[in-house]
Amino acid sequence: MSRPPARLTVLRPVHFALLLVVSLVAFLPGFFTIPPFDRDESRYAQASHQMLETGDYVDIRYQDEARHKKPVGIYWMQAGAVSLLTGGDTHGPIWMYRLPSLFGAVAAVLLTAWAGARLFGATVGAAAGLIMAVTVILGVEARMAKTDAVLLATVVAAQGALARIYLDAAKPGKTPLPLALAFWAAIGLGILVKGPVILMPVAGAILALWAMDRDIRWVRDLRFGIGVPVLLAIVLPWLVAIGLKTEGAFFSYAIGHEFLGKAHAEQENHGGPPGYYLLTFWLTFWPFSLAAVLALPWVWRNRGDAAVRFCLAWIVPSWVIFEIVVTKLPHYTVIVFPAIALLTVAAALERFEAMQARRGIGFWLAAAFFLLVTIAFAGVIVGFPYQLTRQVQPFAVLGGVLILATGIAAVVLERMREPNRLMAGLVIGAALTYGTVHGIVLPRLEPMWLSRTVKQAVDSHAPCPGMLLAASGYTEPSMVFLVGTATKLGGPGMVAEHLAADPACALGLVEGRDQADFEQALQTLGAEAELLETMSGFNYSRGHEAVLRLYRAKPVSDN
Repeated sequence: MSRPPARLTVLRPVHFALLLVVSLVAFLPGFFTIPPFDRDESRYAQASHQMLETGDYVDIRYQDEARHKKPVGIYWMQAGAVSLLTGGDTHGPIWMYRLPSLFGAVAAVLLTAWAGARLFGATVGAAAGLIMAVTVILGVEARMAKTDAVLLATVVAAQGALARIYLDAAKPGKTPLPLALAFWAAIGLGILVKGPVILMPVAGAILALWAMDRDIRWVRDLRFGIGVPVLLAIVLPWLVAIGLKTEGAFFSYAIGHEFLGKAHAEQENHGGPPGYYLLTFWLTFWPFSLAAVLALPWVWRNRGDAAVRFCLAWIVPSWVIFEIVVTKLPHYTVIVFPAIALLTVAAALERFEAMQARRGIGFWLAAAFFLLVTIAFAGVIVGFPYQLTRQVQPFAVLGGVLILATGIAAVVLERMREPNRLMAGLVIGAALTYGTVHGIVLPRLEPMWLSRTVKQAVDSHAPCPGMLLAASGYTEPSMVFLVGTATKLGGPGMVAEHLAADPACALGLVEGRDQADFEQALQTLGAEAELLETMSGFNYSRGHEAVLRLYRAKPVSDN
């Protein structure tokens, strides 16, 4: 049995540097090499690209469609990153659009340590930062050109400032102005990135603390007279501009349909019953989900402690709302994960310092379920590549072995009361897992990256510089991002008309299920098409295999 972990007295630059290194080791594998992945990622990146193309940084559009789902913050960040790195070019590889997410995820890790040091001490803050760096869900979000990693950073910044204000309420003197400004600036940036979502954990925490303490006088230390103008200065200019440009349509859709609509109706087949997040937590917080569950008795016993109470106020109201809302996605609850990480470490420290053994039935039940989730996780990493390629992928097997080894280590080292080895083992095991899975396995799964295959085929067969592609059946946003904004999406008849109208420069892409209708449309038009290439793969967005055929109009001399 190792010694209880030594407590840090203060977080120094070297500790933040270590967290930065661990974060990059965990987040960077696959960052540059995984093609456009999620549909939302491709839509965000394409809309940001179109800002650079058109010079319109107010209205948000995906091709000709208004994209009135989220505010403009993330698009500005993505467009700014691409413009800075390309010297003003209008396009860049997908990894450039992912940079704000990477910076947001790293910032969330560092801010978790900062907030935790104020709540529970430097040791808890640093260890909680390490946990956040290797959780499954933040690793995924760090690699996607979306809003959630940046939103998380703003939430942790706001909650960290709020925690200090709450804990210092009894001390004499006003809240330091920089701290109050940081709170309001984080709220403003969070609204500009993802609308009013950030108000849920912040307002939820304030209301929950009021209910528990029967005292809300401390919120006066937020310095509303200075802070609200700062908030308005951040969000109002664009809100006014987009309101005028769309005649209010942005607000009716973004708030009425996108934000409030998710509460009572399932959107884009993303739904689940209450309890969905309690179940998915075992994977999204892996490999520390077992430790988090084992922390629950300690949290209950210490619920009267101010720091514990603040973390519960951060977690519970938002979690309940997420479970009630009909539309569900695994990453939604990531905004409360820093608080869970802090409670997990605080409980573990006390448990290990007291040398308490874990022999109860609760431990074994939690460990058994954790291992079942770990086995299922490893099975997916090994089985999915095999299903796609019909061949055993050695690196996928290695990834599965690393997952199993990390999960077993979590149980064994917890049982043996080995805190130092537990933290080191899980961090190293998770980092090796992500390096293998994200860095090696996923980029090599060619059948999964149909859009990349289409892009290569189009580049190979482009008849002229002004080539335009029309696609039927396979209309993924990742293809639009890779091939070009002008890509036409529609039915087989549209593709046939496109080829017939521009025989010199037109290309057509037809998915196998539309093949018969495409040929019938050509016959009706009296046109013929020449098959250039056949591609097959797995359309993961639709969940089925797809066969794509690339055509050009047959030259008149060949008819």
